[in-house]
Amino acid sequence: MPSPAVLPSAALSPVYLRSFALFERLTDVQLQSIQQEARTLRLPVSACAFRQGEPAAHFYLLLQGRLKVTQCTCGGAQVVVRYVNPGDLFGLARAMRQPLYPACAVAVEDSVRLAWPAQAWPRFVALSPDVAGAVLQAVGQRLQDAHVRIQELSTEEVEQRVARAILRLVDQAGEQTDEGIAISFPITRQDIAETTGTTLHTVSRLLSAWQQRGLVVNRRKRVVVRQLDDLIRLSEGAAEQPMNYCPMSMTSRKPTLAGAGPTEQPPFLGSRMKSGM
Repeated sequence: MPSPAVLPSAALSPVYLRSFALFERLTDVQLQSIQQEARTLRLPVSACAFRQGEPAAHFYLLLQGRLKVTQCTCGGAQVVVRYVNPGDLFGLARAMRQPLYPACAVAVEDSVRLAWPAQAWPRFVALSPDVAGAVLQAVGQRLQDAHVRIQELSTEEVEQRVARAILRLVDQAGEQTDEGIAISFPITRQDIAETTGTTLHTVSRLLSAWQQRGLVVNRRKRVVVRQLDDLIRLSEGAAEQPMNYCPMSMTSRKPTLAGAGPTEQPPFLGSRMKSGM
């Protein structure tokens, strides 16, 4: 794996760090302590933050961009486990007492992350009750998400699973456009298939049918939801009672740990990031 581009962590101001919910109640002294042990690393699109089976040498906080977490099965199939959003902690194998990373994390956009050595984990969670609580929340949420995914795979039709997967992505990264609500990062039909436990052919057939009905617009690495209510009904299933699924509004959507996105642009994130450096 090529050496990552290292940026000075001192470039992150207390105001910027406090824009993430994880750090919003920390003092300047606590924030300084965090940065002393951290490195700020760029991760270009398609690069891996870590690979499945590697020693869990670090844990991370995503500052900007988006990552896809995948696992390979014994049979060689790839499964998309989840997406990492700005403000999310990831690479928490140490929190699970696992010596190896159980999955691979790859950038779907040019990204920037804070990295701490695994040995810093006890000091990190001891910083404040807020940080410890946020870590427990993150781990608990991932366990809950895993249980939901198992239930969906066991009990729901493919159309329901695909609709739910797209709705989850709308919650995480939906942006209002002239066409509808667009998932703001590149996503392929293969990604959706690997998220929902089905085949590329099935996802292609479903999205083409939905596009003909005016529910979505599907282009290369781009999905736009045009009829949100209809997609919600599909996610509930024709024979199911409504599950009162209520996607968060695009203006109030918050990543798992981040709160609203950072209000201050750090000095190393500018037009160069957008050009794919």
